[in-house]
Amino acid sequence: MDERTKELIAIGASAAVNCHPCLKFHLAKCDELEILREDVADAVEVGQLVNRGAANATRNFVKELLGADAPKPDKKDEGSCCC
Repeated sequence: MDERTKELIAIGASAAVNCHPCLKFHLAKCDELEILREDVADAVEVGQLVNRGAANATRNFVKELLGADAPKPDKKDEGSCCC
């Protein structure tokens, strides 16, 4: 994969995860590679679309978890998760 493609992917991913330092870093790299700002903006837009999709999916998942029929967690499970 060429450097241009890597940086556009990196800046889109940075936008998807809301990482300001990464956005600044990869924007500087894009500038060094003389990538057009229009192409950078397109990559950022894709990252933001991914972010919104993930946020919506998480909101829906939380609604399912906290629905009226959802059992309340046991005290013994407090502080634990699947990790």
